[in-house]
Amino acid sequence: MIWDGNCGFCAYWITKWQSTTKDKVNYSSYLEVAGQFPDIDLRHFKQASRLIEPSGAIFSGPRSAYRTFAYGSRWAFLDHWYENKRWFSSLSDNLYNWVTHNRGLLFTISKYCFGSNPNASKPFWLLYLILIGALLALFV
Repeated sequence: MIWDGNCGFCAYWITKWQSTTKDKVNYSSYLEVAGQFPDIDLRHFKQASRLIEPSGAIFSGPRSAYRTFAYGSRWAFLDHWYENKRWFSSLSDNLYNWVTHNRGLLFTISKYCFGSNPNASKPFWLLYLILIGALLALFV
């Protein structure tokens, strides 16, 4: 999996994925490995994440993320959905594009919801949800 090495949001989620896929997927920033893939233009690495499998198959953008889940994650079904369900691939592509333009905000939200250490996630999002529910119960 080749990702943008300058993105805090990307680094956060790559770290989380590494704990899921263990040693089944190698993760590197394009800054480290782009030279190893002279057939792939540098601008393609800058546009979206890439998963390059040993067979030479290349997956890009949301499909690259979903494909990593096929390597030992309970989320492996997402790769199948992306490949076989048009509505899901369209939704994923649009969401991926939105995420690429809002990575700073999403990095901040990720840290608030799961903690600043991606290796020791905390379910803060659940506490926020309970708090919002309690406030709604009080005022509605």
